[in-house]
Amino acid sequence: MALDKEYWENRYLQKDTGWDLGQVSPPIKAYIDQLENKEISILIPGCGNAYEANYLLEKGFSNITLVDLSPTLVEQLMSNLNACQSQNIKVICGDFFSLNKKFDLIIEQTFFCALHPSLRKDYCIKMSELLAPTGKLVGLLFNRSFENNPPFGGSEEEYEELFSTFFQIQKMEPCYNSIAPRQGSELFVSMTKR
Repeated sequence: MALDKEYWENRYLQKDTGWDLGQVSPPIKAYIDQLENKEISILIPGCGNAYEANYLLEKGFSNITLVDLSPTLVEQLMSNLNACQSQNIKVICGDFFSLNKKFDLIIEQTFFCALHPSLRKDYCIKMSELLAPTGKLVGLLFNRSFENNPPFGGSEEEYEELFSTFFQIQKMEPCYNSIAPRQGSELFVSMTKR
């Protein structure tokens, strides 16, 4: 199975989006709530329905970029996001690996787990390239395995080995505020590039 544009487009067309929480993930919401600089450049790759982006807009953030492969999803996002906020948010229909801008903050929310594990090193390299010198990669990783993929899971030990080559891991710990179905299976991560 190729996890390509057609695959993700079909998932959205069929409304087969079991990963969609219908809200901002509580650990990410809590992180956003403590950010003070509303002008930082923020990327949300594999943004899905972009609840995090809507929340960032509500909180006054003004430099948000979303990227996703699904044209149907991107079209919906562009029509759903408040028109008066359009100058504060950019929605890209495309491949994360083709981006070439620098960001102060990249939010990881079910993007890493949607990629085939063979792309994990490439993910780290690209994330490092996209982060500004003092930028941060922050978000959630699954600390469990799955029978059906995607999502692709993993373990804290595996992630530490992978990410420590490219990043200074500031935090990688079990979430205390996950939604009920994900209790005990998410790690909150915060990293800066080496």
